[in-house]
Parts: sequence; structure tokens; C-alpha cells
Amino acid sequence: MLQNLIHQEILVLLMSARFLAAVIITFLLVVANTVVLIDAHENRVANYSQQEKVHHEKAVEAETYSTLKLFVERPPNPLSLFSTGLDKRLGTTVEIHHDTVPTISSVSARNLENPYLNLFSQIDLVSIFQVVLSLLALLFAYDAIAGDWENGTLRLVISHPVRRGAILFAKYLAAMICLLLPVLMSLLMVMIQLTLTSSIQLGTAELLRIGGIVVTTIIYLSAFYLIGLLISTTTRRTATSLMLCMFLWVVFVLVYPNWSRFSFNPVGDIRAGRHSESQQIEQIWEEVDREEQRFLANSPLTGDPPRFNIGYSGSSFSSDRRYGFNMTKVNRDSEPLLPHFQDYQAFMRTTHIRTAEKVGLIREQRLARTTLRQATWDERLMKLSPASLYTFATAAWAGTDLKGMLDFSRATQNYRQTFIHYLEDKDAFASRLWFASDQGTVDWSDLPRFRFARADVSENAQRALTDMSLLFLMNLVLFMVTFLILVKIEV
Repeated sequence: MLQNLIHQEILVLLMSARFLAAVIITFLLVVANTVVLIDAHENRVANYSQQEKVHHEKAVEAETYSTLKLFVERPPNPLSLFSTGLDKRLGTTVEIHHDTVPTISSVSARNLENPYLNLFSQIDLVSIFQVVLSLLALLFAYDAIAGDWENGTLRLVISHPVRRGAILFAKYLAAMICLLLPVLMSLLMVMIQLTLTSSIQLGTAELLRIGGIVVTTIIYLSAFYLIGLLISTTTRRTATSLMLCMFLWVVFVLVYPNWSRFSFNPVGDIRAGRHSESQQIEQIWEEVDREEQRFLANSPLTGDPPRFNIGYSGSSFSSDRRYGFNMTKVNRDSEPLLPHFQDYQAFMRTTHIRTAEKVGLIREQRLARTTLRQATWDERLMKLSPASLYTFATAAWAGTDLKGMLDFSRATQNYRQTFIHYLEDKDAFASRLWFASDQGTVDWSDLPRFRFARADVSENAQRALTDMSLLFLMNLVLFMVTFLILVKIEV
């Protein structure tokens, strides 16, 4: 009997206008938007390659170690087509310097594309599924029980020897099959489009992540169908059920995810935190100045740093603490002072590296207390909506969530350490090549290159597990409540 019920429900839904509309809308939106997303990704890949080339060319142009300006780029994530997350909201360029520890706030956007094109490229596939599929699921469910109640079909079916739980399960399973057909058809076309794109190479890890996104989409779709099924069971009138479904769709998908971001702020006075950070950093640099004065008190160098009284020509100084200079020619009478000048440079660079670690720790703590804490509270509050849970889970699978961005930040910090070790192995800080190119220039052929490896698939699954579990638990609760109501109502 259950098999007959499922078969009948599937035939009814397949012959309905709503199924045809679901196929056409989902297929056209997904396939057409994929073309736009692929084109935008190819532009990002081209810009990334160009920026990488420009950064490398600028780096090897430096004739001394101190004049090196080193930048790294975050590579485009092909899975951002599915879930953009924070991938395009944050910048992609980070400067690597020995006296600054990069953080997530250090990322800048130096190669922004046309902002009007970005408005369209931000509409990823998950956004389409989040809005369209939830609406279609409610439209499939709003009259599932209420419609049968009004036309008397429910009383006729219950008069046969069939359990009400079987009726509920048959409607649920048939609707999910009919809803998944357009989703899977459109995703199949997406995979074909991605396969034909030379700029996107999908390996086993990427396919597993896409599989995780598909599973999350199914759970999300099921949650909204069960919401509509619960409303249909409790209202008993299709008109009332439809109005309630549309109201909840607007609340859960459009209103609440945006309202919750601004409804609660546990951080406190952000300006006070930044002021405290500035004071601590200023105190640290004041101590550096005192250490510099103590060093110079025992040094034969005279004059004001960084020039002192060394005679040279062709030098360019930076006005801040960071970049050094290039002496293309040192006067002969200044040669005896150069060993002391080299000692001074080695001492100050080592001091700045140590200071950078302290400053970086202060900035990390301030970010943890303000920006990251705010993001954590926003995420917790938004998890009351299944749409938000779906967004967080799919972003975790794609690696475009906050933790994925923090992975890149940590990679830049590790690369900075690699760069410092490279300079130390070259004895660059105490070398004449740190500040002068009169006896040769720096050979950058062995400069370590930056490589960013995204988190493992198992790590992505672990990050998405909590939100997926909450969505799944939401499904169980909705189905059980609907079943209990259906069992108790009198037909």
C-alpha cells in the first residue's frame, strides 16, 4: 500500500504545473548563472596570474635586501562558484615584511574588478538554491495535507487500511523526489560546464566538497518542505497554509538572516579597544627607540639615523621604519664606518622582528575580542534560521567561510617566517647587500615562493558538521511534530 501511495503522489506532482515551473526556473537560473560565474572566475584567474607576475617582477627588481617589497596573492577558489562566502568580500593581496605580522585585516584588494560586474558574480549557486528551492519546497507542501482535507481525499485514504504515518511519509518522499529532479538535472549541467572549462580543474577533493554541498542542499530542501508540511497539517485550509508559508519564507530567508547581523552587539566600544591597542603598540615602539639609543651610545656612528654621517650617493630612503635604502656608491672615507653600520642594521632588524611578534599578538588579541567575536555572535544568532545554517555549512564545504580565510592568514604568517629564515640563512641583516649595491646586487633566484594549500576535505567536513547536524535535527523535529499532529486530528 505504501508503494502505491508513493507512486500516486509522484504522478500527481509530476503532472502538476508547479513541477514544470520548478524544472524551468531552477534549470534556467542555475545554468545561465553558471555561465556568468565561470566567466567571472576566469577573469579572476587571469588577474591572479597577472598580479603574481607583477609581484615577482617588482621583487626581483630590488637591488638590496632592504628595498625588497614582497607581496603574495590568495588564489581564486573554484568552489566559490557554488558558495562565495567571504571569498570575494575580502581582499586577496598581502604584503610580506620582516617587521610586520600579517593578519586577516592586512589583506587588501589591489586588483578589484568592475564593481558592477561583481554585483552579478556575487549571486552564487547556493544563493539561488537558498532562495528558489526553499520557495519551491513550500509551494509543493502548502496543500499536501490541507488540500486533501478540503477535497475529501484525506478522509477517503484514511478509510483504507493504511497508517497515517505511511501517508505522511509517502507525501514527503514523493515531494522530495520531484524537488530533487530539477536540482540534480541543473547540477549535472553545471558539472558538464565546469568540465569544459580549462581554468577549473576539479580533483577528487573538490568533487567530495561538491558532494558535501549537494547533501547539505538536500537536507536544507527537506527542512523547508517539512515546514510547509507542518503548516499544511495544522491549518487544514490551503489559502491559510499558503499565506503562512509565504510569511515564514520571507522571515527565514529574507528578513531574519539580515536583521540578526545588526540586532546584537556583545563587543562593546570598538573605538576603546582600538585606542588601547594603539597605546600598547606605541609603548612597544618607544621601547625600541630606547634600545636603539642604548646601542648607538656604544657605537662610533654619528649623526641621526638612518643616514648618520656616512657619505654615499644614489640612495633613496623611506620615511617610515620599514624600507631601507640602496647606496649605489659609498665614499672612501666612510668605509671604516660600514662594519659598525652593518652591526647597527643587524641589531635593528632583529629588534624589529621581535617587536613585530609582540605587535602582531596585540592585534590578533584585539581582532579576537572585537571583529572575530562579533562574527561568532552573529553566526550563533543567525543559526535560528535554516537558510543561515545552509549558508554556513556550504561555505564551510567550499572553504570560503571565515575559517577558510583565517587559513590563508596563517599561511601568510608561515610564509613570513620562511622569508625571515631565508634572510637569516643569507646573513642578510648584517650584509653590505642590505643597504648597498656598489659591490653587486642581490640574487633573488632562490627566493622562496608562496604556496597556499586549502584545508583538507576532512577538515571542511568537520567545520560543516555542526550546521548540517542542526539542519538534520530540524528535519527530525519537524517530521515528528507533523506526524503527532496528523495522528491526533479527526478527519
